[in-house]
Amino acid sequence: MGLTTGLTRRDDAAERAAMRRALELAAAPDVPLGPNPRVGCVLLDEQGRTVAEGHHRGAGTPHAEAEALARAGEAARGTTAVVTLEPCNHTGRTGPCATALVLAGVRRVVFAQADPNPVAAGGAATLAASGVDVAAGLLADEARALNPVWTFAVEHGRPFVTWKLAATLDGRSAAADGSSRWVSSRAARLDAHRLRARCDTMLVGTGTVAVDDPLLTVRDEQDRPLERQPLRAVMGERDLDPDRRILDPRLSGGAETVHLRTRDPHAALGRLFARDRQHVLLEGGPTLAAAFLRAGLVDEVVVYVAPMLLGAGLSAVGDLGITTIADAWRPEVIDITVLEPAQPVDGQPPDPADRQPNVRLTLAPTAGRGTSPHPQTRGDS
Repeated sequence: MGLTTGLTRRDDAAERAAMRRALELAAAPDVPLGPNPRVGCVLLDEQGRTVAEGHHRGAGTPHAEAEALARAGEAARGTTAVVTLEPCNHTGRTGPCATALVLAGVRRVVFAQADPNPVAAGGAATLAASGVDVAAGLLADEARALNPVWTFAVEHGRPFVTWKLAATLDGRSAAADGSSRWVSSRAARLDAHRLRARCDTMLVGTGTVAVDDPLLTVRDEQDRPLERQPLRAVMGERDLDPDRRILDPRLSGGAETVHLRTRDPHAALGRLFARDRQHVLLEGGPTLAAAFLRAGLVDEVVVYVAPMLLGAGLSAVGDLGITTIADAWRPEVIDITVLEPAQPVDGQPPDPADRQPNVRLTLAPTAGRGTSPHPQTRGDS
């Protein structure tokens, strides 16, 4: 007995079906996107019948294997555990799953994705050393697709960075006189709030806070703050005006704010990663965007394009040091979605900008300009 890649016996249809079921369990809507990975587990008896199921529901809750074992009780002995992620091998808020599986008498473990976290890895070796038959790699690509941001953050030692911007057809993010808070439509702004809700951190520069005074909360269609709010991070060395809205706890909706006193994107991401942050939404102005692009630290771009021309005004991105067309930054287009006009908030007059659709483009860096796991296409939002 021991660890193999693939299955140690015939490609068992029951195990494959159980893995697909485990992936479904892991993707349940009640499971948060972080900081822990989403994991599902199914226990099968000798005839390939389901004995028990379990899935992880977030930090501090039982792991998928532990939940399935608890539900199975004594019936877990002699079963095959089919798990979307290699059973963990360390003690955190809960005990090691590899040990729990051994003590429960599980005879075989089939997992999809090897655990990239060096702190938790090693479960497969522990199981094999205890005489458990172990197989790795069944539906591994599907399992990685379940936790792309978590996998990226663990493998790269930094958060995944999505740069979100709104621009006119000629690449302007604001008029020259600053006469509008935004150039995008209400439909685009609502979509951007859904994007915010998928991240655990929103990052802006001190300049954006000083000039735009953003609130940086996630709000619903009626402009009400959601219960869960990402961390609001402000990057830059200058002091923040204590009167800025981002520092007013009465307006925070429960969101926390941190000031990262650095101009170095690598240092900023390092500090956020140390806080267990895995997905940063870059919402700053052109200077901050250019700094991250030049550092090769943009992993995804989401652009909201408004059908208007300004001819002058604030550029969507600052100087990238590119002087010739051959050196242009050319990301790959992953998704294009037309956002039809949305209804205005009750009691507010319609904005002329909301009469036309906006277009959302999702892009990823090409080789040599960053690395992207393509965490999600957003055509379904």
